[in-house]
Amino acid sequence: MLEKSIFRDPDLAKRVIEKIRETAPKKDVVKICHVCGTHEWTITHYGLRSLLPSTVEVIAGPGCPVCVTPASEVDEAVALALKGVTVTCFGDVLRVLGSEKSLLDAKAEGADVRVVYSAMDAVRMAEKEPNKEFAFFAIGFETTAPSTAIEVLRKPPKNLSFLVSHRLIPPAMELLLGIGDLHIDGFIAPGHVSTVIGLKAYEVFPKAYRMPTVVAGFEPLDVLFAIYMILKQLREGVARLENEYVRAVSWEGNIKAQETMSKAFNIVDGEWRGLGKLPSSKFALKEDYAIYDAREKFGVRITSGRDLPPGCQCHLVMIGKIKPTECPLFMKACTPQKPVGACMVSIEGTCRIWAKSYTV
Repeated sequence: MLEKSIFRDPDLAKRVIEKIRETAPKKDVVKICHVCGTHEWTITHYGLRSLLPSTVEVIAGPGCPVCVTPASEVDEAVALALKGVTVTCFGDVLRVLGSEKSLLDAKAEGADVRVVYSAMDAVRMAEKEPNKEFAFFAIGFETTAPSTAIEVLRKPPKNLSFLVSHRLIPPAMELLLGIGDLHIDGFIAPGHVSTVIGLKAYEVFPKAYRMPTVVAGFEPLDVLFAIYMILKQLREGVARLENEYVRAVSWEGNIKAQETMSKAFNIVDGEWRGLGKLPSSKFALKEDYAIYDAREKFGVRITSGRDLPPGCQCHLVMIGKIKPTECPLFMKACTPQKPVGACMVSIEGTCRIWAKSYTV
């Protein structure tokens, strides 16, 4: 509680905001991109954008793992469920629409779909019910991938398989820099992911792209400090990799977690919802663990799907090209109660976060 009170200190926040205003450009607009749903929640919940000068804009990148999972992989999970496999998943995966159906729709049709809090929960279910086939729909970035990997390496019961849909953050950041009409001046890198992959994973951005990059924590002052650090780099005309989240993130990251992932997974090209195929952006089970691969075990492999329902602008929201309020469906046809796009489903989705504070 002491740490939270320090990083929410209003007097210190005022001093940092004064520094931001002093350092920000007077005319040209600076765009800083974060790539984390929790950062977006902090920024929106605490109204941080309203405290910034008009020349500093913070945009949200593809930092929601549920949002970026393509429809084709949701279709695979639905197909498994309708085949009679008990599909386990995190709670915010249930309502994400595939090409036609969600796992919640499959459950309504009689499929056995269960919410779990970890891969370990799926293992325990499979152990208790050895006569049923189980599959864990493994969604998440490098933060949750180690927990899936460790259960694979432990050789779980033979009636459990994994539908691996884990993705990597740095390739998504590189994608943003390759979009010609999307201007970005600096990155706020995600804190949770960085505890695993370390500061070193972002070294390419200041070195190759001359892009100021700061790893930040999730309290309001963490974000404000990161914004100030990026503005300071821009004012000095240098690009550095800096660590604001020193209390949790190291240069090397969590070596044991990295080793666990490398033992269980290969890194392959992967589709991202509405964004296309990104090179070396997805984890896939190694051949040594193919017996636990749900796609191979049940012959379910869907290579294309409908990522975006008619009118949905999730792909533009996820790259920070538009604000949720600029999507014609936002809080009209698409609401938290009846989401159309994936960004409105997950608690880490930008549209869902904005909807919580939306006023007409």
